[in-house]
Amino acid sequence: MEKNTYSLAKKTKKILNKHDIHLSKKFGQHYLIDENKRNQIINFANLDNKDTVLEIGPGIGTLTFDLAAKSRKLIAIEQDHTIFNILSSIIEEEFIDNIELINADALDIDFPYFNKIVSNLPYQISSPITFKFLEYDFDLAILMYQKEFVNRMIGEVSTKDYSRLSSMLYFKSEIEFLIDVSRESFFPKPKIDSKVVKLSPTIKNELTISDEEYGTYGIFTKALFQHKNKKLKNALIDSRHVLGYTDKKELKEVLNNISSSKINDLLSKRVLATSPEEILLLSKRLKSILKV
Repeated sequence: MEKNTYSLAKKTKKILNKHDIHLSKKFGQHYLIDENKRNQIINFANLDNKDTVLEIGPGIGTLTFDLAAKSRKLIAIEQDHTIFNILSSIIEEEFIDNIELINADALDIDFPYFNKIVSNLPYQISSPITFKFLEYDFDLAILMYQKEFVNRMIGEVSTKDYSRLSSMLYFKSEIEFLIDVSRESFFPKPKIDSKVVKLSPTIKNELTISDEEYGTYGIFTKALFQHKNKKLKNALIDSRHVLGYTDKKELKEVLNNISSSKINDLLSKRVLATSPEEILLLSKRLKSILKV
């Protein structure tokens, strides 16, 4: 093991042992102990003294203190009360005055102002916290997720990783894969490797859609990707409850009565082979059939 990796690992375990902390894999508590990877993640954010950084799940401060040193202010949100108290005490001992530490569930609170996000995210909230981030206006986010989650984030049409997640993020963000992080880089060691991505809110005018359109689009993607190997028409029928239907025959009749040849052609395609733009078109044209 490299010297830097050993140093961070030793420091992490020393703090945990001192406070008799037993990390929970169930709640995604896996601390990064590879100093080289940590430094890469921080450097990707390109921080300066004008930045206000948001960190979700700081733990005992693996990223926190270097992020604070390179930025104007750091807002760190930690749900675990015991870990929160440990991090609070370290901040006080080190006389660090530009960290705002919040003891809360990040999914349940409104975030203070920030312009960048850097986080080793708790894996069990990967999807909801990502979509919550995208409700805010910010410059960029450097985020670590489980490998399989990232694969679904960037999954392309007609590939096995194409998913509701990738189709929903398509209109909201630019996603750039940065580095792989081995499971060996964490304590305790998780069962799967991780990846780091750069996420930037989408600013391309041709990709922007209204909140109302996005909401309708979300309903249709939820219905379709439950049966992504089926044709769109069959997927919608089989997920009729998502659209507000209980009667299979009723929805089938509604879809059979569609007169638009373009929409009928789309309905005959397989979900896996249908682009986000095509699903958006479908959701706009079929909005009137929704019962939800």
